[in-house]
Amino acid sequence: MPASDPTASVASAPPTVPAWAVPHGLVTSDVEAAFLAGSALNSLDNLVRMAPAWAGSWRQRLALKGAAAAAALTGRTESEAQLRDAWYLRAPGADPGPAGNLLAAWKGLAERSPIVSPDRLRRVANLLGLRWSDSLVSLGEQFEVLAGSGQPAPLVAAAIATEAYRLRPDAGLLGWWIADLAIAARMRWPVAVPLLVTQAPGPAFRSLSDRGRDRPGGEGFERAICVALALAATDACRSAGEMAPRAARLNAATRKLRAKGAGEVIQLLLDEDCVSGTLQTKNLTRWGSRRLFERLTALEAVRELSGRASFRLYGL
Repeated sequence: MPASDPTASVASAPPTVPAWAVPHGLVTSDVEAAFLAGSALNSLDNLVRMAPAWAGSWRQRLALKGAAAAAALTGRTESEAQLRDAWYLRAPGADPGPAGNLLAAWKGLAERSPIVSPDRLRRVANLLGLRWSDSLVSLGEQFEVLAGSGQPAPLVAAAIATEAYRLRPDAGLLGWWIADLAIAARMRWPVAVPLLVTQAPGPAFRSLSDRGRDRPGGEGFERAICVALALAATDACRSAGEMAPRAARLNAATRKLRAKGAGEVIQLLLDEDCVSGTLQTKNLTRWGSRRLFERLTALEAVRELSGRASFRLYGL
């Protein structure tokens, strides 16, 4: 059954990363770090290949977390909730602002195939607030070489992030973005999973010498990438485990809905992080949307995510 079918089976529990593969404390050994990354990545790979009907929503939830981490790295203060509002409550076609553009970059990562072109790199650089230079064109060329090199995915990610930093020390965010794309290309996933940037501010990149952070190209960076990937894969699988039962309830509730246009809303809930409670479509009025979300909430098929009495947002 196609993954996009909102009535697709969601009964299978998503894989989890084994407890012994989750980094605890400071990992000092390159061999241990590589082992943890490989084990965690295997669980994530199994999840990606399950292609559940709610995979789009899962990826978009991870994209939101990635964008919030990216905002923090640039000194911005927007939370996940504020980024969500900037994107999902804006007028159609309106500029979401600098913070919203960060979310657009990671949303695009989670929606498209892991292919790099000069045009795509230029668009993403613009969203990240990075001045474009022709030197970045070679980043795409190096991406293709590394993705087809046969090296383990964590090392490919470390190498492309290092190359981005070598070309432009101010291209840190682009390095994190393209590192996730490289992992997807190396793993032959149809769509990338936002992962590494969420760990960038965390303990994975703490230098073993207590002299700051492990930087791209520096000693310990490959080990740090492995630890970060193990932690990120663990979080991603945990997020999937939380979403799967909600998606199952949504699937069950679908059979009880009679509202015209409900199918479009269900598909959006499976594809997006959230949906506006006043969504209007060709087949559904704002009033109809409110009634539909009230019904879905009563059936515990969706959650209201904003905590507000108005301008509400609903998702798995």
